[in-house]
Amino acid sequence: MVRIFLPLAFLSTASLLVAMGLGIAIDDPKVRLAAVQAGVQYHFLSALAAMVFATLVHAIVLTYFMGTGRWIEETSQAYRLDASLYLQSKAIKYRTIPLIVACFAMLLTTGALGACADPASPMQARGWGTLSASTIHLIAALATIFVNLFVNRLEFLALEQNGEVVDRVLAEVRRIRIENGLAVDG
Repeated sequence: MVRIFLPLAFLSTASLLVAMGLGIAIDDPKVRLAAVQAGVQYHFLSALAAMVFATLVHAIVLTYFMGTGRWIEETSQAYRLDASLYLQSKAIKYRTIPLIVACFAMLLTTGALGACADPASPMQARGWGTLSASTIHLIAALATIFVNLFVNRLEFLALEQNGEVVDRVLAEVRRIRIENGLAVDG
């Protein structure tokens, strides 16, 4: 899973950075020139795609933990393995889920702030204090990218740890099968 996760996390981060770059390139979204409005549209569509892709990457991690957790639980029961392996995997999963949810919440919040900053939106915000709505959106986008990178790093470490638990389960199953004279792959 680690080999799959790294390129996906890289592409996710790159897509968020591209969307942010397209947003920064917009001078004044209130200008009615076709080129400016095209820039707004490109930013909106790329940001939406980046948000969906980043969410997909986190969902893949969650799905992996759900699948391996179930497999470890069933294998531990079938081979009467020490419950500590399943409990380790479960702890890793439940330590990672709040990070995924926080990242998803930040992605949604940044998108909502972008909608509020859009002059064509009926949900316009005036800003807060001396900060304009677009500046608040930019700050949220920067924070979201940094948090997403941080969560990706923690997900990577969790995937490595869970992979070690899976390897230990496989080693125990192999040992038990050899002891009982059962067929062993590889």
